[in-house]
Amino acid sequence: MNHLFRLLAALLVCIGLASCVAYPYPYEAQTTMVPASFDRSWDAALGAAADSGIQVASADRASGRITGTKAGAAVTITVEQQAGGNVRVGFSAPDARETNPTLNDRWLGNYNRRMGR
Repeated sequence: MNHLFRLLAALLVCIGLASCVAYPYPYEAQTTMVPASFDRSWDAALGAAADSGIQVASADRASGRITGTKAGAAVTITVEQQAGGNVRVGFSAPDARETNPTLNDRWLGNYNRRMGR
């Protein structure tokens, strides 16, 4: 009887251990970020201005400056190549009266969409 009890206990332990599953460690998906080129950023900034309803008055690629208006408010967009190869994009519309979303938010959303973000 004692031998049967030990055999049954060993069988239950083996079944219990066999039912344990070790899942692999969840790794995050790897994404490769490619630095934005000046040309791509320039085109996205100019397109985002049009998508946002900004009337572009001048677009000087050499200086990286786009100026225009939206509902009477002056808009300035700058695209600058940084020393490390990165591109810095700025947006300014201090007199814009749009809310929810603001002109800045609308332009930024359009810019990010055009950049594939």
